[in-house]
Amino acid sequence: MKVGIISDTHDRLEMIIRATNIFNDEGVNLVLHAGDYVSPFTADAFRPLKANIIGIFGNNDGDKASLRKKYGEIGAEIRDSFALVDADGKKIGLLHGHDGLLLEALSGSEALDVLVYGHTHSPSITRKGRVLFVNSGDASGYLSDKATIGILDTNTEECRLIELSGS
Repeated sequence: MKVGIISDTHDRLEMIIRATNIFNDEGVNLVLHAGDYVSPFTADAFRPLKANIIGIFGNNDGDKASLRKKYGEIGAEIRDSFALVDADGKKIGLLHGHDGLLLEALSGSEALDVLVYGHTHSPSITRKGRVLFVNSGDASGYLSDKATIGILDTNTEECRLIELSGS
């Protein structure tokens, strides 16, 4: 199964559209959004996505009720600050990453296969013990000038980063 990973979209519609096109071209089955959508209107940019979306809130997501409602209209599910997702038998933890204590506590958990997070705007793929840590970076490109997303293959637990800026 292919899982798309995105975070920190920060209202940047053109990058959301690029990410959606790449996820569709890659045949992604599920997209995990690690928060910081910012505004509810961004849901419409994800509408063409051919995969389900599960997301959580980030520290810049203010109107949570409107975000849930608008994303619900496109079939997406936004949970609270953490989600545990079963993707093809892999246990994936999803959080934004701005709560350092929560991130640290989960990083020591051997109950997860993969931990997906964002917030830092710095892409990173590392392994600690048996857990794969994936931060797809900054999908908006606002802070880093390098907009990125990730694609995880649950069969191999391999993840790759894709730059949106050159797409």
